[in-house]
Parts: sequence; structure tokens; C-alpha cells
Amino acid sequence: MYSKSEQQWLLSLARESIGFSLKERKSYTVDPDLLSPSLREKRACFVTLTLNGQLRGCIGHLEAIQPLYKDVIENATSAAFDDPRFPPLGEEELDQVGIELSILGKPTDLDYKDAHDLIKKLRPGKDGVILRKGAYGATFLPQVWEKLKAPEDFLSHLCAKAGLDSNEWRKGKLEVQTYTVEAFDEKGVIGNEK
Repeated sequence: MYSKSEQQWLLSLARESIGFSLKERKSYTVDPDLLSPSLREKRACFVTLTLNGQLRGCIGHLEAIQPLYKDVIENATSAAFDDPRFPPLGEEELDQVGIELSILGKPTDLDYKDAHDLIKKLRPGKDGVILRKGAYGATFLPQVWEKLKAPEDFLSHLCAKAGLDSNEWRKGKLEVQTYTVEAFDEKGVIGNEK
């Protein structure tokens, strides 16, 4: 769990990274020697941007590949400028966009027998879910349960996001992993270890 001051710093870092990239057209940097060990620890995160309550960009990593502060910088600028679902964020939008960070726990394999067992083992509102089949794969953060409360809907939409038939989860064995997140936004903590 990150302290309130660390959460606020990470959110400021995300916003500053986006603003710096808008103005300077290059990546923001931070002196790691000035940071606490927890901010330099390798962690995976997602950065979600919203505008007027609607998704405006969401990019992240599922695996911890770099220190958290670097992951926030990279994912914040990618969410703002590289999410293929949206045009790049404009300077006029920067002050209006909301920023949410989701720090991921390590994904763990979910063993299940069939579709019924899969539904039974999922924890709506708590689990982020990664599913894969061959070259196809996708994830939903735990926050997606707020919009897709029924596990059947959640899995069908996740299959579609992965480029699979929406009923693929009912047909056969998919690779499934779950993870928790510590999520917070500029208004406060959304939920620790969702």
C-alpha cells in the first residue's frame, strides 16, 4: 500500500509527464535518488484518463518491467497520446482530464474445469482478469466490474476485446490469470487491493 503522499506524488507525476510531453515533445525524467524505495521498486501499473466521465485513454503493463515511477511516466504519456481508440490528447484537454492509477499485484494463474467453474472462481469487484488464447489476449482492470457486474457479461466483453468470439469463454479452455490492484485517482483512493 502506498501512502497518501506517495499516491498524490504519483498522480502529479502522471499529469506532469503528459504536460511535459505536450509542450516539449520528449519524455519527462525524474532523479531516482530523490525517491523512496517503494517508488523505485519494479511494479506494473495502468494509467486511465477520463474526460467528462468518459474513458479518454488507458494504457499499462501487466508485468513489472521497470521501476514504478518510470512505468507511470511511460503509461501516462502513452494513455494520452498512443491509445489507438482515441486521438492524441490536446493541450486544451489537459486541465480537464481526470487521472486514475492502478498499481497491479502479480498475476496468478486461475485453474478451472469449465465455464461454470470459471464464473464460480472469479471475484467480481476484486479481480482484474487476463485471458489468452493463442495470439489473442486482453485484460480488464477490477474497476470494469462496476460497469459489467455479471461475470457472464464481463467475460463476454473481455473475449470480444481480445478479438475472440464473445462466447469463447463458454466453449473451451482459455488461459486465465487474475490480479488485484491498488487504485486511486485525484479525488482519492478508489479501493485498495481491489
